[in-house]
Amino acid sequence: MKVVLGQQARKSRTWFSALAVVVATFALTACGGGGSSNQTPPPPANPSPNLKPNLKPTRAEASRFLTQATFGPTESDIDAVVAQGYEAWLDAQLAKAPSVGHQAQWDKRNVALLGGPIPENGKGATSSHLPYSFWKQALSGSDQVRARVAYAWSQIFVISSIDSTTGHYARGIANYLDMLNDKGLGKYRDLLEGVSLHPSMGMYLTSARNRKENMATGRVPDENYAREVLQLFSIGLVELNLDGTPKLAAGMPKDTYTPQDITNLARVFTGWSWACPSSDDRCFNSATDNDGNTDTDRLVKPMRAYPQFHSSSEKKFLGQTIADQGSNADPVRSLKLALDTLASHPNVGPFIAKQLIQRMVTSNPSPAYVGRAAAAFTSSGGDLKALVKAVLLDPEARSASIAAGDSFGKVREPLLRATAFFRAFGATSDSGDYIIGTTDDPGTSLGQTVMRSPSVFNFYRPGFKPNSGKLGEAGLLAPEMQITHETSLGGYANTMRLWVDGGAGSAGHDGKSTKGPDVKPAYLTDANNNLIKLADQPAALVETVNQRLLYGTMPPEMKTQIVSAISKIIIPAATSNNQAAIATARNNRLKSAIYLTLLSPEFVVQK
Repeated sequence: MKVVLGQQARKSRTWFSALAVVVATFALTACGGGGSSNQTPPPPANPSPNLKPNLKPTRAEASRFLTQATFGPTESDIDAVVAQGYEAWLDAQLAKAPSVGHQAQWDKRNVALLGGPIPENGKGATSSHLPYSFWKQALSGSDQVRARVAYAWSQIFVISSIDSTTGHYARGIANYLDMLNDKGLGKYRDLLEGVSLHPSMGMYLTSARNRKENMATGRVPDENYAREVLQLFSIGLVELNLDGTPKLAAGMPKDTYTPQDITNLARVFTGWSWACPSSDDRCFNSATDNDGNTDTDRLVKPMRAYPQFHSSSEKKFLGQTIADQGSNADPVRSLKLALDTLASHPNVGPFIAKQLIQRMVTSNPSPAYVGRAAAAFTSSGGDLKALVKAVLLDPEARSASIAAGDSFGKVREPLLRATAFFRAFGATSDSGDYIIGTTDDPGTSLGQTVMRSPSVFNFYRPGFKPNSGKLGEAGLLAPEMQITHETSLGGYANTMRLWVDGGAGSAGHDGKSTKGPDVKPAYLTDANNNLIKLADQPAALVETVNQRLLYGTMPPEMKTQIVSAISKIIIPAATSNNQAAIATARNNRLKSAIYLTLLSPEFVVQK
């Protein structure tokens, strides 16, 4: 791939004008997407099946591993992976408890806003405060693998604060992210139950207060959650071999389920509603019992069963039959049998494994890669730690020669570009709370905010294929390219210009006395930062940025262009009264080198 820098920058005191014209050309032959249900890209050449994950990697290899496994490499994490080896470092990470409680952080913010200075809207914390704890965990948390995997799950088991119902109950969404952190490295069966019974999911996909059928009125159970748990959360649309390729009948993929399966499974998800002091009808409908009592933690406790609203009729789905329960409707038993059936379905291993590979490593895993990860999942009884290890330690994930292939890699989504930048340059938060709000406007910001996808299908579909360009010509899928277009590229470029220049977020808008950006890279806060000292040596400065952001892979032509561009920023000769001008010029050289690299396809594409 190629980064094209337009006109050479002219002399200027402002670092941004030093860039002149920057064109990030997405001729992305080196990135790809996951294969469609009936098209699978060829396996990469020269696999390395004998890779030993305990071999000590180089710093470049460790950086590439951390790009896949975390929110971005830091110098200390690179040192640790080099010293310990991939598997030992990964085992230590998988044993770490969550470093941030998202609900606890939201509760803290809510108390502070209600009990402190009155905010402009006169209310406490809202869904706009949800991203703070995400940024805190992503940028400063020691549990990087757990957090990165939970973020991947949030894009598969989707709920969204954009939804008009769910968004009004932000505390529940914060707890949902806690649930993904907690159960995301446990058993898939437990994660699926946590998702199914979470009140935020109940509101989002309308399984909360779902009632049994009524033949007299013609009412039927809501099928929304039953449909999505099949299509998106467990088995997908077509039957799969262990390697993720579709099973065929008469040359066509075989459907995994029928409309009747959905209708019958929808009956399982009747009779569930808010946690409440009793199981009377009023609790089911309004979360307040007949005596006026309510559970103040109903947004964060699993939904409870209300047998009187559960369908007792026979339920047949996916070859399973739950017999007619007569007058003893048992929603707990029905749910257990349904989730056991889903979790043990042979599609789950390849369906979930492939999506996790796409989210963390490459959009075009070979069938062999998917098969190895799915086998690890299946043989371990659905253990998600085993799956994560299989995904990250696989020969295809770790082989540099495979990574160099045209079909390997993925577009780094905007949020992950931003976290990688901040982590690479040691960002800290003035407030300690990482006050970065919503960033999902594609024209003015990153085009993404955690837990704010536009639909249950996430920000982008795992099967998205560009219609044109080299990716389309190659028949490759590139999920993140669905949100990569002229508007989002401009929003990303402008946002990163601001963040590189002065940091991100603002404590001032949040009832704090501190003004200005809250999250800043170390070169803005540390006057003795060694990066600033390199500004007098453009080639050395660019090489350092190369190591921090591209891990030594910057092409020579790109390096030459950036060195030439930043050299146009003149550092004046020292006099007794121009030290401030010298410092400004040095800072502008550093910021320009970073910014140009952040806009390059070499950074935007994760290899």
